[in-house]
Amino acid sequence: MDNLVNIKIDGKNYQVIEDKNLVDAAKENGIYIPTLCHFHEVNPPLGTCRICTVNINGRPTTSCTTKLKEGMEIEVNSKELIDTRKAIIEMLYAEGNHFCSSCEKSGNCDMQNLAYDMGLTHTRFPHVFTNKIVDFNPKRMIMESNRCILCKRCVEEIKTEDGKNVFSFVKRGVKTRVHIDYEQEQKLSEAHAIHAMNICPVGAILVKGMIYEEPFGERKYDLLGKIKKTPVNGIRAQIKEEEKFIVATTSLAGCFGCHMSLLDIDTDIIDIFEIVEFNKSPLTDIKNFSKRCHVGLVEGGCANSENVEVLKEFRKKCDILIGFGECAIMGGVPAMRNFVPLKECLEEAYINSATSEIGANVIPNHEDIPKLLNNVYPCSEVVKIDYYIPGCPPNANHIWKVVKSILLGKEISITHEEFKYD
Repeated sequence: MDNLVNIKIDGKNYQVIEDKNLVDAAKENGIYIPTLCHFHEVNPPLGTCRICTVNINGRPTTSCTTKLKEGMEIEVNSKELIDTRKAIIEMLYAEGNHFCSSCEKSGNCDMQNLAYDMGLTHTRFPHVFTNKIVDFNPKRMIMESNRCILCKRCVEEIKTEDGKNVFSFVKRGVKTRVHIDYEQEQKLSEAHAIHAMNICPVGAILVKGMIYEEPFGERKYDLLGKIKKTPVNGIRAQIKEEEKFIVATTSLAGCFGCHMSLLDIDTDIIDIFEIVEFNKSPLTDIKNFSKRCHVGLVEGGCANSENVEVLKEFRKKCDILIGFGECAIMGGVPAMRNFVPLKECLEEAYINSATSEIGANVIPNHEDIPKLLNNVYPCSEVVKIDYYIPGCPPNANHIWKVVKSILLGKEISITHEEFKYD
């Protein structure tokens, strides 16, 4: 018979089975502890991601590696612990190259879903944009090291029928990566290969020809999750009731899709015009600021000198600056060029491209052409951004819901299906 012990979790008393894993025991009692590396079939637990960090008798430790004992006092949801978990997810996003809008596992990604549940709209850390190996050599798989979070699930769980490891860690420190044994990988059945892809909490392991094909809205995490409350400091009190709010918008290094989404509100735009006056914006074709603006909406990242100049001008002329869309927040698709030297990018585009004019070997260079930066930067790495609206592009109703909330100073509820990175 199982021996029961008494513990406290966040000040409440519980009776649990002695030596039971804390993550599992908490779940049985309706307490959610987020994890990334933890997997029920891997024993002993890995304890690599640190997302599940809790305080036990005043000391921090990973809950997935903790076996319960009599008298334990466990702190799960303190302000400091919640912030620690958010910081870990933010660092994983900043360290890796997680472009949700172009990732095969978007919508089925465990790390993405944790970020949704935590309400993360951006990372407080600068993006590293390191170029890691993408290994296409295995017979059945692709190993995308740029997305790997070194959780060790695949290393411990995926083996051949005769018990040989398929995945292993190679190198050390910041150069550590997961390597596939090509010989052993060929021995895996199709079912085992798909299991390897599914066990990965991000999009690092892909099976060739078996890329996820679920349509948007029907993926694993599209409809799961919490409704988020977004508190804001409104500016209604700063202007008279009959006055309109002044809003400016601009598009930097992006595709203009976020501005198109702005207009997808359709006839509801008439209601917006009741409280909003647009100043400098591609939507109005007003080239220069004619007055100071209450809110500025910035789409796209900074890829050239003109982008930086425009963004700095917006920061000076707008009381509140909002970055909307993945390009503004994380660099987005344009930032994929960060992994290739700028000179090589230009040579491929203007000299070596299949569409280059025969005999043309000149890369455009003129004082009237904005100077390209070596990297594409998120807006927050150039100026202070006050609010973020993620998405590629964000849903039109989501955009205006956030903007009106900021203008009117009213807390809003954002549903899970509205809050997306892709």
